Order: sequence, then structure tokens, then C-alpha cells
Amino acid sequence: MAPSSNKAFKALADPTRREILNLLRRGEMTAGDLAERFDMTKPTMSHHFSVLKDADLLTSRRDGQQIWYSLNTTVVQDLMAWAMELIRGGKDEDEPRSEIPPGDAK
Repeated sequence: MAPSSNKAFKALADPTRREILNLLRRGEMTAGDLAERFDMTKPTMSHHFSVLKDADLLTSRRDGQQIWYSLNTTVVQDLMAWAMELIRGGKDEDEPRSEIPPGDAK
């Protein structure tokens, strides 16, 4: 896994950040709209946004005095693909594959 993936998993470890991402899957929202949904100070929300942006899970754009956030679906898709490979038991192409049939392993 790339170092950026480690940042993404660290960002996802926090329930508030997971909820921010959940809200953004419906579409782009302003920082103010997102902050209204949480009982937190602006600096605390800003910290959460910063962690998510540092992990490339969010993109942002400024429109006047407002900051609009959206989900970076590319990184989320990459993480999901990795998780699906983990669940399926996929191996890297460089790793040797076992020649022992599953029923014969001891």
C-alpha cells in the first residue's frame, strides 16, 4: 500500500470524518453546510477537513468566501478495490502461488 493509503485509513478511523464523507456522497457541500450538521467548533471541523484533504479523500474549491468540498471518488475507489482484493484473498503477481489443492493442505 502506498503512504497516501495509510493517510486515508487514518482519516477513515474517525467517525466524524466518515460521516462527512457519507454526507458528501450525495454531492458537493459548503464547509458551512457540513459544519451545521455537527456540534463542533469551526477549528475542529477545519481540522477534520484538513485531515481528509491530506488523505486525498476530499477535494475543495473556493467560490468567493465559501469553500465547497466534494468526495474524491478516485481515491475511494482505489481503497475499495484494495479491500475487495483483501477479502477475495487476491495475491500480487510477484508472489508465488501455492500448487497444493485446498483439500490437500495440512
